[in-house]
Amino acid sequence: MKFVAFERAKQGTGASRRLRISGKTPGIVYGGEGQPQLIELDHNALWHALKKEAFHSSILEMELGGATSKVLLRDVQYHPFRQLVQHIDFQRVDAKTRMHMKVPLHYKGEEESDAVKLDHNLVTHVMTELEVSCLPADLPEFIEVDLSSLKKNATLHVSDIKLPKGVKFVSHGKLNPVIVSAVPPLVAEEVAPAAEGAAPAEGAAPAANGKPAAKTAKPAAKK
Repeated sequence: MKFVAFERAKQGTGASRRLRISGKTPGIVYGGEGQPQLIELDHNALWHALKKEAFHSSILEMELGGATSKVLLRDVQYHPFRQLVQHIDFQRVDAKTRMHMKVPLHYKGEEESDAVKLDHNLVTHVMTELEVSCLPADLPEFIEVDLSSLKKNATLHVSDIKLPKGVKFVSHGKLNPVIVSAVPPLVAEEVAPAAEGAAPAEGAAPAANGKPAAKTAKPAAKK
């Protein structure tokens, strides 16, 4: 994806506030061989770009001052309640340096699997993205996971999916985490109705009409 940025001369809270009022978003580009550079972007164009998955997970082409460079989106700061991007950070891409990125997982074939069609399992996507390490040229926009062979009560781990060439999974304590699980649906237990003609309480004699007979009064004590 391509986007256009402009050089930003002034910095500071006041200058950034004036930029936002004028429909611009302040940002910065850092990393690589160059020095950190202040930039500004058109807010409306940036807002629509941020709605696209590829803007978050792929290498972007930034046009700045007539030159084009490759960058990655690294951080976005949103206003707490307004539809406003307050600041954005990009990192320059070095073609010879491995990078860490979170790549979306795209699942397909779930409805055709035996787990869903035959056994009516509920399929849970435990993970929606995967952190990987690779060279910029090998970075995938997403990783596709085929669930058409998923079986009853099965689980899929990271080791069960095939990663693109040159891409390695980055673990943070969990070497082979679960990414998908299939579980049977919950079945509500039926409460058994009370048995008809239940035995009356102890000491109560049944009456002819089915109602317990009234207790007889005790005889008066002799004087």
